[in-house]
Amino acid sequence: MKYFIKAIIAIMVIPAMLNAQGKEKPFLQEIEGTDVTFDMIYIPGGEYKMGAEEGAVFFEEDQSPVHTVKVDPFYMLKHEITWDQFEAYLNENKDLVSKGGDADAVAKPSPPYEDPSFGMGKYGYPAGSMTQYSALQFCKWLTTVTGRFYRLPTEAEWEYACRAGTETAYYFGDEVEDLDTHGWYYDNSQYQYHKVMQKDPNPWGLYDMHGNVAEWTLDQYFADYYQEFTDVPVASNPWAKPQDLHPRTVKGGSYEHDPNDCTCAARIESDPERWKRRDPQIPKSFWWNTDSPFVGLRVVSPVEQPTAEEIAKFWAVTLDE
Repeated sequence: MKYFIKAIIAIMVIPAMLNAQGKEKPFLQEIEGTDVTFDMIYIPGGEYKMGAEEGAVFFEEDQSPVHTVKVDPFYMLKHEITWDQFEAYLNENKDLVSKGGDADAVAKPSPPYEDPSFGMGKYGYPAGSMTQYSALQFCKWLTTVTGRFYRLPTEAEWEYACRAGTETAYYFGDEVEDLDTHGWYYDNSQYQYHKVMQKDPNPWGLYDMHGNVAEWTLDQYFADYYQEFTDVPVASNPWAKPQDLHPRTVKGGSYEHDPNDCTCAARIESDPERWKRRDPQIPKSFWWNTDSPFVGLRVVSPVEQPTAEEIAKFWAVTLDE
């Protein structure tokens, strides 16, 4: 079966944030009426080898074959979304001014069955326990209140940003003992997440790409997805368009994962039965996972912004279908 592979189109070009040399630079996204900001890092476009070769460190079959992917430039949040950022959405002021539409029209989560942070910390700590649907609604809200399009990264974009020009198991190399310097994982986390940006960043200035909380992507998870690229010289902005609610692809590993799940190429499939085990609601919450506080999100924004029509089509595909 051939899976749907689609480039995320962006036609309407808006002026990029430029430095004195005319090159793109990071920017700080503010939310009017709040003190919440989003520190966005510029990720240059380019090509890279996605996946892992058989025999590589912690190789898994779903990471092969290695294939060449071309990614357009985008901005990515410097760190994982924190609770103070996510709760700006949960606790939105009705008087918040919107540049892109009616903020009040964005769907809002039902109250969680229990504390989604599980007492591990809120402000400055990564938000977790939300479903991919909830993460996407957060992106829609952020788009609405800022007038700039935000979404989850594709699996290809996430790995490209994590590698930051490297080709090793982790962006810092292949040595597992060096993971302590760069990420929170099972062996050093005390089985809880930690404040963002406490470990060393990758070469492009992104923090917590290995561990802390794992991160939702836009893609449906198919174990044999990469087989689709066997005869494709270069896959341009690939996206495994969702066909079912689960499984979806999660990247990066977390505080409760072993080093094999924290590599650049590692692919984690969502597991609603395990991640919602204690949810007593019938049907189970569409917004919250009672048993996956280890899954969070990080937003991206294309340098070339899509039109309003394209944005509406995107939400229809990712949220409404």
